[in-house]
Amino acid sequence: MTIQRFHPTPRLCDMVIHNDTVYLAGQIVDDGSTTVEAQTRDVLRQIDALLAEAGTSKSNILTATVYLADIATFPEMNAAWDAWVDPANPPARATVEAKLADPSILVEIVVVAAR
Repeated sequence: MTIQRFHPTPRLCDMVIHNDTVYLAGQIVDDGSTTVEAQTRDVLRQIDALLAEAGTSKSNILTATVYLADIATFPEMNAAWDAWVDPANPPARATVEAKLADPSILVEIVVVAAR
């Protein structure tokens, strides 16, 4: 059994690969001073970069969970998501409201993808 861990810290890894499945930790922005739409675009950029590092892409995302600090911002998040997602290969997705660890963070996205 081979497990690859990427960008480990004492608490977590940004990405783990096992049996050609790519698991991303919740991705958040570094700068929480922007809008939900801008934060979502930045998080999706980070997801693209991690998936590329794993040798895959958004077309292979199996599932995504989107955590929003305020579900009222759902349309803003969707504006960024809809511009990004591969319309021929959309993943299963859930979006929930959640109290996030830092009040300036408005969106966090967790992804599982095939390689």
